[in-house]
Amino acid sequence: MPVARRTTALALSLAAACATLGHLSFREPELALTEIDVAGLGLRGGTLDLVFDVYNPNDYRLRSTRLDVGIDLEATHFGDALVERPLDLSPTNHSRVVVPVQFEWAGVGAGAKALLTKHAIGYGLTGRLILETPLGEQTVALTAKGNVPLLKLVR
Repeated sequence: MPVARRTTALALSLAAACATLGHLSFREPELALTEIDVAGLGLRGGTLDLVFDVYNPNDYRLRSTRLDVGIDLEATHFGDALVERPLDLSPTNHSRVVVPVQFEWAGVGAGAKALLTKHAIGYGLTGRLILETPLGEQTVALTAKGNVPLLKLVR
């Protein structure tokens, strides 16, 4: 194939790719805390599994590179989590994401009492999610408040 034909083919391929990317836009995933599972309790503290429903409204796959989240229960800071393993979010689909959070009993007060005595608990979340997209890296701020059921006391 002559050089001119290869150059033309490459230019057409690049133009098609740019046209496709030009129609893409980034919409932030929708994140909802659906349950808190108590994965384990011990003398010093325990582990909670935060279960999220994450909806990717985009027409393309998203891949996370990092998730930082802090959780308050009954208006008391309970713990922080860092997830650096990749999470793949399918296009226009819901994904179930489980984030383990370790905590210590010291200083958790009302949150600990609610954890042991209630079927639902008030929560507050703050954090950020870093995503790889076809449009480059995107950072999504996470904030949420509400009530969520406590489903499993101990596995």
